Order: sequence, then structure tokens, then C-alpha cells
Amino acid sequence: MFINQNKYLDHSFFMKLALAQANKNLGNTSENPSVGCVITKNNSMIGAGCTGRSGRPHAEINAIKNSKNEIEGSNLYVTLEPCSHYGKTPPCTKSIIKRKIKKVFFSINDPDVRSYNKSFKLFSLHKVKINKGVLKKQIYSFYRSYIKSKSNLLPFVTCKLAVSKDNFTVNKKSKWITNMFSRARVHLMRSNHDCILTTSETIIADNPRLTCRINGLLETSPSRIILDTNLKVPLNSKIIHDAKTYQTIIFYNNFNKKKISKLKKLNIKTYKINVDQENKFNLNEVLLKAKKLGFFRIFVESGMKLITNFLNQNLVDDLIMFISKNKLGNNGKKNTKNNLKYFTKNKKKTLEKVNLFGDQLIKYEIK
Repeated sequence: MFINQNKYLDHSFFMKLALAQANKNLGNTSENPSVGCVITKNNSMIGAGCTGRSGRPHAEINAIKNSKNEIEGSNLYVTLEPCSHYGKTPPCTKSIIKRKIKKVFFSINDPDVRSYNKSFKLFSLHKVKINKGVLKKQIYSFYRSYIKSKSNLLPFVTCKLAVSKDNFTVNKKSKWITNMFSRARVHLMRSNHDCILTTSETIIADNPRLTCRINGLLETSPSRIILDTNLKVPLNSKIIHDAKTYQTIIFYNNFNKKKISKLKKLNIKTYKINVDQENKFNLNEVLLKAKKLGFFRIFVESGMKLITNFLNQNLVDDLIMFISKNKLGNNGKKNTKNNLKYFTKNKKKTLEKVNLFGDQLIKYEIK
């Protein structure tokens, strides 16, 4: 049983609220998608919820629990088709039917074969009206990483790059290229991924922490994987110091028993990964190992060398570019204008609507 969406133009408003809920735990729900849900009655929201940390409880269950009013006869808006299979939790469709919710609005089907397109029959049997497709384009984009996880062995990869107005990626006189507002935005992006991938060269050069240092988001700091062929990462670096608080992993190739023993005492796990004839890591193997370790959204923060290797091997899904309002001129190194032009040609480009006080944020969908 379907509702004619054209007669209910305000449905997009409530679905946007559901999407805002889904955004809360993006990158923090393990293999499960981050879903958002709101429940309305008499055109007012009476409950809201998102998928819990580590993937449970599901958004619909949290929204039902958070509802302050009687929800019988209400409308439920959820970003993804409600699950209809038994797993570690009962299906959300069962709870929706049991609570006598009148209408269910969802945006796209769940690509999980256990639930794909199965809610229609269940809801119809219990006279629950269904509407599919509200904010479809926007929410499909939101779930690109989850959709990929159901059809591809590799995790979703986002590469972040900061460049000057004249296309340099290295500032000879400063650690920074972009301003403090752009850097704060990067902290927010980190919170939406379950793993940051970097190199020992980046650790040695910049000594970063790679955490989410924004009030309220510190606990969402992702795990860190360091690519370190010869185990050169300094034991006194900040990322090593924080390893007792934030999971830190090193992928290496050349065995060093003494260094590995020291790293183990510092709560760091190490895994040997193959390299090619040029002594470079097999990045496909790196990503496969990362996914096997439970990471589905990878945020690459490193120099242009590694990012170029990812791009050359067609392993990048999104390329995020922070562009400074300032030119570096003679203080700049490693101009990437022609290199990036090649990789971003004819790719979907989005100028993000966020005020970075002069800097710009551009996203390219590479795949």
C-alpha cells in the first residue's frame, strides 16, 4: 500500500531530520549502516533516534524508545528500508508492526540481501502504508560507503588533501597550509570514519595526533593505521603516545624483532604486508587487511605521494580538497595542479556550503 508522495511535499522536511540523526554516528556503527529515524504525529515530531554505537540498537528501536507520546497511528520516517531479518536483534519491521505505526516513509532499499525489498510484503500484510523515495538522491549519496560494503571486498576510501591557492601541498615555512577553521573541519571528518590511514613519513614530518579534538567528539576518534615499511616511526611521537587510548596499528614489511617488541608493550598491533619491486606496499592488500580488521570507512591523511598511489590504482572513492585563500609562491613545494587535474577531470564536483572564512572545501566523487 503506497502513498502518493506528490501530495505530501512536507515529507522531505521530516526525512531531512532523519538524515541529521543518521549523521550523528556515521563511521561509528561497525559493519552496520548509520540510520536515522523520526516519528511524527499530527505533523509534529514525537520521537527520534539513530543507530547506536557499534551498530545496535537500530535507529527505529531507539526512536520508538525515545518517543514521549503514544505512537499508535503515527508516521515513521527512516533513511533506509527497515530490516526484516533476524540477526543479533529482532527485525525492526516487527517492532513497527507491533506498535501499530500507520505509515512508514523510507528513502532507499537496504542493499543487504536479507532485507532488500522485503519490508513491502510484511507491511502490506499488516496494513501499514509505505512510501519509498523521499530525498532519494541525497540519501543514496550518504550511503555510498555502505552500499559499496555490500558489493565490494574493499572499504570506502576518502583521501584528504590541503592545497594553497596556487596548488602547492607543502609550506616551506609552516606546518599548515589552510586556516584553523579548515583544520577543525578535518577533525569533524575524522569522526565520520572508523580508521585513519597515514604513513611513517607523515608521522616523522608532522608528528600529528590524528584525533578528533572537538568538544563532544573526542570519543569518536577513529583507529589509526600507519604504513611503515621499515618500522621507522619514532617511539616518542604523539600518535604512539596516545596508543593506549586510541587503537593504533602498524603495517610493516621488514621484520625488526626488537622494535616490534617495544611497540607491543605500547599497545600497538603490527601486521606484515607485502611490498612490490619498488618496495611500496600493495595498497589493495592494505585495504583488504583493514577491512578484515573491521574498518569500512578509511580516511587517508598523508602526503601527496601516497594519495597519488591510491589514485593511480583506482582505490579512491572520494577526494576531499581544502583550498587555502592564500598563495604560497616561493614558499610552496610540490605543485599538484596538473596531477590533480588528470584525476578529477569529468568527476562529480561539489563545493561544500560551509564557511571556512576564505578557504574552500571541494569534494570529488572519484568512483
